[in-house]
Amino acid sequence: MWRTLFVVTSLLMCLSRAFAQVSDTAACDRSCLEDYVDRYIDAMLANNPSPELFARDCKFTENGVRLPLGGEGLWYGMSGKGTYRFYVPDIETQQIAFIGTAREGTRNQDGTATPVTIALRLKILNGLITEAEQIVIRPDNNPSADGGDTFRSAAENIEKIGSPHPVYTEIIPENARPSREDMIESANYYFTGMQNNDGKGYYPFADDCDRLENGVQTTNVPLKPGEKRPDPKTSTTYSASWSCKEQFESGLLNIVSRIRDRRFAAVDRERGIVFAFGFFDHVTINWTWQIAELFKIENGLIRRIEAIAHRCPYGMNSGWSTYEQGMSDQRQIIY
Repeated sequence: MWRTLFVVTSLLMCLSRAFAQVSDTAACDRSCLEDYVDRYIDAMLANNPSPELFARDCKFTENGVRLPLGGEGLWYGMSGKGTYRFYVPDIETQQIAFIGTAREGTRNQDGTATPVTIALRLKILNGLITEAEQIVIRPDNNPSADGGDTFRSAAENIEKIGSPHPVYTEIIPENARPSREDMIESANYYFTGMQNNDGKGYYPFADDCDRLENGVQTTNVPLKPGEKRPDPKTSTTYSASWSCKEQFESGLLNIVSRIRDRRFAAVDRERGIVFAFGFFDHVTINWTWQIAELFKIENGLIRRIEAIAHRCPYGMNSGWSTYEQGMSDQRQIIY
């Protein structure tokens, strides 16, 4: 009897180790997750949602609207790849976020394709993409947008940058990496501080913090010759020449009334990057920005911010949240 029990126990232990090995093999590392983005973009360009890449019930949204996978949205009109690629792999949740560029259609007068910006989240399960969420920013998404025509040309602005800033590739020493929860908390302070806009919040910005929006620098902007730098402590007018912290402490960031549906989609602990989706509402003018934003966080402080945004119908939902979640300013963590 004891011999039989020993054999059974040994067999169970072997099976347990085997299943663990299978699980470890099935889990994607950084390069594997990045490859899924590349394969997804190739599939979209070919308009081929192959069952070898996608789960049969894969959920797909573009700009907050659920659509059939393939043949609609950018899947229909994509005509070429872009040159900018920023990957945010989340090994722990087997998701990956991405900001990049592409080409769509041949709508320009000279016959060339239109540059567009993509913010993307993919969920990988059992070797297949089960969720695909994307924001596509087209030049005509932002009529009369703040910043004028320069701000409208998000894809062109981003491609001029060339590649993600080197700070994003810096690896955080393993013993200095904060938890996922702490990283998300640091990033969420940004949304809460901007929404409250009282100059009295907790603003965890590093001294060298900088921010880009649609490829345009919106902090620490150099002054023009002869231009005097406003004092953030006394000025009544907001200035892009100020640092991240100065802008928040001024209490003049009254560009948004509510930041809601804050969905934290990917955390790259190795490089200290948090990626989130959300909506910025301007209640007084019935204006909503749908945004994707990422934060480089080190030692609990935000060092750099990169955001893309486009105007959408006021009060828009992400297509992934309930009405209550979509109208809430409480953070949501996507697993």
